[in-house]
Amino acid sequence: MCGRFVSASPPSEIADYFDVDITGDLEVGVNYNVAPTDDVYVVYQDGGTRRLDAFRWGLVPSFAKDLKIGSRMINARSETLATNNSFKTSIAKRRCIVPATGFYEWKVVPGSKTKQPYFIHRPDGEPYAFGGLWAQWHGVDASGDEVRLRSTSIITGAPNDRMAELHDRMPLILPRSVWDEWLDQTVTDLDRIGRFLVPAPIDVIEFHSVSTEVNNVRHNGPQLVEPADPIEGELTLGF
Repeated sequence: MCGRFVSASPPSEIADYFDVDITGDLEVGVNYNVAPTDDVYVVYQDGGTRRLDAFRWGLVPSFAKDLKIGSRMINARSETLATNNSFKTSIAKRRCIVPATGFYEWKVVPGSKTKQPYFIHRPDGEPYAFGGLWAQWHGVDASGDEVRLRSTSIITGAPNDRMAELHDRMPLILPRSVWDEWLDQTVTDLDRIGRFLVPAPIDVIEFHSVSTEVNNVRHNGPQLVEPADPIEGELTLGF
């Protein structure tokens, strides 16, 4: 599961890191608490050109009747990409990369009703390249206005041993060596694509506890990723 993440780099830095052309005037801005339906930066292939643009987080398939489904499509399970009607076309033809400074995960604290949030990031400070899918939807929104929307979903799969300390799933993290092939629209063989759907090595995962301030999507800012003392559970004695 990946339900919140951090995008703390300006588009110029992201474009340099991923070697892309910026499309249009991007106004996503720095966001330390990216939530479902927010606009997010996406690296994708447009013919022979790699581009950076802003898509809505929460994939809306082309056949959807309305936009509501997107809030439930922020993640795509790697195990069912080839069979899920919402994702099977995109995994073959519309793969992308979602850049992220890091992401959040929550863990149950024995004896406490509040889960402990953690910020997960690379030890070297470089951004993650989350493997994603994108789709294009054309329809009418709740106000009756015609809408053309591009949206994205982050692929998740089994965790590596480090991430398993926090959760039973993790985002697909792509190494630089596979970016070209992952984004290549001419690569449609699912067996070939399936080779990329594996847990990242443990050396790209580092985490620390953060404040429960991140639980509220209205909170934002760099203080959300600062280390904070972990929640202490209540000691219960059995007699």
